[in-house]
Amino acid sequence: MKPIVHFTGLGTTEYKDAWQYQEKLFMEIVEHKMQMRSNPETITWSKKNHLLFCEHPHVYTLGKSGSENNLLINTLQLQQKNASFIKTNRGGDITYHGPGQVVGYPIFDLDQFGITLREYIEKLEESVIITLNHYNINAERLKGATGVWLDVNKPCTRKICAIGVRSSHWVTMHGFAFNINTNLSYFNYINPCGFTDKTVTSLQKETGRNHDINEIKSLLKMNLAEVFGYTYD
Repeated sequence: MKPIVHFTGLGTTEYKDAWQYQEKLFMEIVEHKMQMRSNPETITWSKKNHLLFCEHPHVYTLGKSGSENNLLINTLQLQQKNASFIKTNRGGDITYHGPGQVVGYPIFDLDQFGITLREYIEKLEESVIITLNHYNINAERLKGATGVWLDVNKPCTRKICAIGVRSSHWVTMHGFAFNINTNLSYFNYINPCGFTDKTVTSLQKETGRNHDINEIKSLLKMNLAEVFGYTYD
């Protein structure tokens, strides 16, 4: 039987609000799993999995393994850019979220999918790669780095989708940030994901035109279900 995922479109949402909502869903699944393991005869497996899509106002987020030195502006300059800075509990280093970016937060119980965390990340990457193929863009993985990249191992290697996740008891949260019509100038104020020798791009920049972000959300939503092998409720 295929896993079942409940999809929620949050629209434009403050980062902290989306994080708090993720934590609520995440803990519901983790606590249910713990109860099931303690009382296997009376409590059945939860069928809950969630996928959240949203956009955030300008915000820089730092993963738990990241360095604040990769934020290249101070508090006053952040205010001038109408941006905030938040330390998170996801993996990875620093990244930017803002308007024109599809941010996806899968809260998946990987036991239901029968995959490892590494395989989970690879499937996130594959879903974005397939979506970019629809727009005739050849995207790839970069050895030693998560995310989705263009022109890998060339001087112009650039990232179009960042990935940073947290997992506990094989339940995931946080996820990916896919640049569509994103204002890339905001990346000038960080070392994206800790890299100083690679740049960031967007679908808009690569194709030379704006895109209907709702169309891309629908396509990506479909590709995620296909790659992970789940259905929506």
